Amino acid sequence: MSGGGHLAAFVNGFTLAEVLVTLGIIGVVSAMTIPTLMQNHQRKVYVTQLHKVYNVVQQALLQYRTDRNAIDIKEAGLTSKASMSEFFHKYFKVIQDCDKGVADPCFADDYKNINGNSVTDINGNDWHGGACAVIADGSAICLDSPVFTGASFEDGRTVTAGNVFVDVNGKQGPNIVGRDAFILAIFSDGVLDTVHADAICRTQGECNGGSIEDTRLIGNACEDSVSTGDHVCFGKILNDNWEMTY
Repeated sequence: MSGGGHLAAFVNGFTLAEVLVTLGIIGVVSAMTIPTLMQNHQRKVYVTQLHKVYNVVQQALLQYRTDRNAIDIKEAGLTSKASMSEFFHKYFKVIQDCDKGVADPCFADDYKNINGNSVTDINGNDWHGGACAVIADGSAICLDSPVFTGASFEDGRTVTAGNVFVDVNGKQGPNIVGRDAFILAIFSDGVLDTVHADAICRTQGECNGGSIEDTRLIGNACEDSVSTGDHVCFGKILNDNWEMTY
């Protein structure tokens, strides 16, 4: 039998009903799996963008300290809106200054948590005198004015941190804290982590709440993040080796 005959025999071996059933099964399986695959891909995109912003801000902070021969960023002078604005313009390509903080034209008008509730501490926040900007990769960043005299641990050690708010894709959606928007802490040694993970916790393991992994989860559940003091979503990502598992 010729090659054409083999093909005809193969095609004729299936009825129309069998072909339709097979296609139907493929369609059902696709409908069930493709949304999950797309969600997993999007999570990876958000984390990749966050990791990039984390790295460039971290490196800029350390360079800022080094350039001023300072022991820490407080001594280097990163303590005012003017110094933070200067920091942005010296170490980043700024495409938009955001004088109003977390508001137009750099950020979304409304940020929600994963459960869909409004995060009122971020919406309309003037960011306590810090500076905000959109950098060349499209991410919007706000630096709080580091207080360096925050709440104390039970052992009397002082938390020396300010807040950093990052929207990895600016005003583009979904504008959800824990997806494309995150709250980080900035410490006087220039390291970004969660609010209780200070230098002693990171280097010596003496943390408020047990291990550093437990310390990073102090606060509300990531899904219920409602305030600028909640860093749990970022903490989960750090604990899970830069994976968004929630």
